[in-house]
Amino acid sequence: MTPLDQTRKASQQAAPGDIGSGDTSKAGSQDIASRLLAWYDAHHRDLPWRVAPGAFARGARADPYRVWLSEVMLQQTTVEAVKAYFRNFVEKWPTVEALAAAPAEDVMKAWAGLGYYSRARNLKACADLVALRGGRFPDTEAGLRELPGIGAYTAAAIAAIAFERPAAVVDGNVERVVTRLRSIETPLSEAKPQIRALVEKLVPRTRPGDFAQATMDLGATICTPKRPRCMLCPVREDCSAVLSGDPEHFPVRPPKDDKPLRKGAAFVAERDDGAILLRKRPNKGLLGGMTEVPTTSWTARIDGATTAEAAPFPADWRRAGRIGHVFTHFALELEIFHAQIEGDAPAGHFWSLAHEISGEALPTVMKKVIEAAIPGATKTQRPQ
Repeated sequence: MTPLDQTRKASQQAAPGDIGSGDTSKAGSQDIASRLLAWYDAHHRDLPWRVAPGAFARGARADPYRVWLSEVMLQQTTVEAVKAYFRNFVEKWPTVEALAAAPAEDVMKAWAGLGYYSRARNLKACADLVALRGGRFPDTEAGLRELPGIGAYTAAAIAAIAFERPAAVVDGNVERVVTRLRSIETPLSEAKPQIRALVEKLVPRTRPGDFAQATMDLGATICTPKRPRCMLCPVREDCSAVLSGDPEHFPVRPPKDDKPLRKGAAFVAERDDGAILLRKRPNKGLLGGMTEVPTTSWTARIDGATTAEAAPFPADWRRAGRIGHVFTHFALELEIFHAQIEGDAPAGHFWSLAHEISGEALPTVMKKVIEAAIPGATKTQRPQ
């Protein structure tokens, strides 16, 4: 056993009452919660969907619609990427009833580029259902989980932040904080029930929503994956990973498997007026309901053809480069072909005018494809 391993073992076998030993006493939990909340009061992030602690103390409460919308957007997406999308959505659709009344195609267009497009389809389905119920979200985890697209984490987050329920909110930031606090050596994929149980012990009866946001902010700004700023942490005295001297060791993760690489081709057909030929993908499956240029039949499991001969119709196709894109479970490499054509759009396709391209429901991979063939085409343009 190395000296570092000996230190870790000692930190895990500390005296009863030390949170590093797995202490679950309410006194210890309340002390950690109170220090986290005090830190949050002074150092919270200013986010467009959040009620700041000062406003909360004066009686302001979070809007369940805004909490729900932000939490769905934040799944698998960074805070910085979400801010602009969130502001755009609440400007277009300030209430859940307004979102329910919007055409699905408009919602998909507004979501384009945010990724994980099943979230957008579930977002619309959930808004439709909540609107039918008078625009009121359920105020319990169990009730929230009955809605489309709301899983355990999202239900807990909405229940805590919007309705002050003492729910255990566990995202990636919280997992990192807790595994370091307790020096949890179990691989993260297996440790999730243990982590949730520990968070349940820490949640205070008062301000559970602020506690959830405080823990997430701590993980995002102080207890970061690399080079955590432990000297600024409000609970460093109770953190056994600090005692071990190796907080970056946690959370423990198994080696990552290499993602399979799939290949295919994409075809960017352009009219003389700059319009681009597009089509809509099936509503179900990868990138469901989004807009694309014609491509060959690649999927997460099989390659598609990669040559100009596989084009959906004859034209003077010229190679315009190659792009790569990484999905959750696989990587994709597409050969890009470009051609100038005229006439009516083939069946199942439509022409999008140059000034309309930026507003289409194009996923990021398709924006890469079009940009490779026609640089600047997907950027916002004014009507001519």
